[in-house]
Amino acid sequence: MNIFEIDKLKLFLVFFVPGFISMKIYGLLLPGERRDFSKDTFEAIAYSAFNFAALSWLISLIHLNSFYTNHKAWYFVSIFIIMFVFPVIWPILFVKISTWNFVAKHIIHPIQKPWDYIFGKKEAYWIIVHLKNGKRIGGKYDTKSFTSSFPAKEQIYLEQVWKLDEKGGFLKPIDRSEGIIILGDDIVSVELFH
Repeated sequence: MNIFEIDKLKLFLVFFVPGFISMKIYGLLLPGERRDFSKDTFEAIAYSAFNFAALSWLISLIHLNSFYTNHKAWYFVSIFIIMFVFPVIWPILFVKISTWNFVAKHIIHPIQKPWDYIFGKKEAYWIIVHLKNGKRIGGKYDTKSFTSSFPAKEQIYLEQVWKLDEKGGFLKPIDRSEGIIILGDDIVSVELFH
């Protein structure tokens, strides 16, 4: 048995590619450990099977009677949608649905760390970072700021560094500062303000 025969290769690609696409998109949406796709082949095939089951109505429709002969362009558009578009839509839909309050009560949240959850919202914050050495760094976290995501170690880049008063109030930005990178190993806690 030669697995590189064209028919077997086509069958493998049909049942692997949609799931592979879904898994890659999910990995882009939510931070997580890098996947070893040599070990995740069966999972990709399972996601492909879900894709085909959910779209069985469309697959049946385009294989009825003479649809292919009469509507070749629509047939190939439909195949493209089944193989490439919906595998992108499923993980996006799952992530959106998993954040609904009703659903979130019944499943484990897909984001593994509060760090990724908070900073994944892409909101602007005034931040006070408390360091292990007792110092505090205040600054503005906004569109030019950045945080690392799991599985990388926590790091934060604040685009503006501000002087703080004794009570933690923001006094004024530090002159000529281009921001600051703070390593997670030095952080005890992070306070966020709107």
